[in-house]
Amino acid sequence: MTLDEPVAGGALRPAAGRAGRARTAPGRAPAGTGRSLPARIAGRVGGGAVRAVLVLVGLFWLMPTIGLLLSSLRGADDIAASGWWQVFTKPSQLTLENYANLLDNDAITHSLLSTVLITVPSTLLVVVIGSFAAYAFAWLDFPGRDGWFIGVVALLVVPVQVALIPVSRLFGAIGIFETTLGVILFHVAFGLPFAVFLLRNFFAEIPRELLEAARLDGAGEIRLFTRVVLPLGGPAIASLGIFQFLWVWNDMLVALVFADSKNPPITVALQQQVRQFGNNVDVLAPGAFLSMVIPLAVFFAFQRQFVSGVLAGAVK
Repeated sequence: MTLDEPVAGGALRPAAGRAGRARTAPGRAPAGTGRSLPARIAGRVGGGAVRAVLVLVGLFWLMPTIGLLLSSLRGADDIAASGWWQVFTKPSQLTLENYANLLDNDAITHSLLSTVLITVPSTLLVVVIGSFAAYAFAWLDFPGRDGWFIGVVALLVVPVQVALIPVSRLFGAIGIFETTLGVILFHVAFGLPFAVFLLRNFFAEIPRELLEAARLDGAGEIRLFTRVVLPLGGPAIASLGIFQFLWVWNDMLVALVFADSKNPPITVALQQQVRQFGNNVDVLAPGAFLSMVIPLAVFFAFQRQFVSGVLAGAVK
């Protein structure tokens, strides 16, 4: 037992051993000790291992793209003789002649133009019509609104293959089969259900008080939609535009059925070129790379808006 020590004035001071003894709860480690050394080592090694695995996965994912790019910069004889990795030991194989030949190939250049003429209107129409419909389902009261919205959601599960034959007969009857207009209408029809579903859920998250304040200031529905809803829904609209652009640009099934066989989109044109792979690989490789790099450029151009749209509503 430790006795108290006398101090000046007759007061007693607790002994240093009793006052300095740390008080800890039974079964609990003292505060400030942190994780154990093995746990810290495992955490650091685990983090480094995760980063290494992610880098390897990224390189593996980019390998086909890198191989296609390097193949598009090699001559036909070099492509037939060895793999694209030979470029690292023989950089003299790299040439831009393939892209010059590509510009001289009318089938590829016309197919790129045809793809643009199909993709851009299909994307814009889906974004515009889907935005108006989504606003109506989110903030306008009309008879049967919930039932109509359930019907739109039900259309999401309808596969494209089911509609190919009946829509082909319909387009043939009205004279738009194997035309650019027919391909655009098909893509718009099958893109609208997802567009309405995505944008309606996003627009419904807008605070009602904000819309009521705009109505009190005299804003009509059109002004309310263009000045309040559309700016706030920019991330979701950008996400929808990217999805629709990628779907239409990379589509081949609808293009095979409905597009003009004499002026097909790039996916069908490349598929036709594959049949003669041994004779025109110097045109096929740069054409395939261009068909892939254009949607990638669109995605990276709107990457920030896409991420914002995907994460919208995730944090309250």
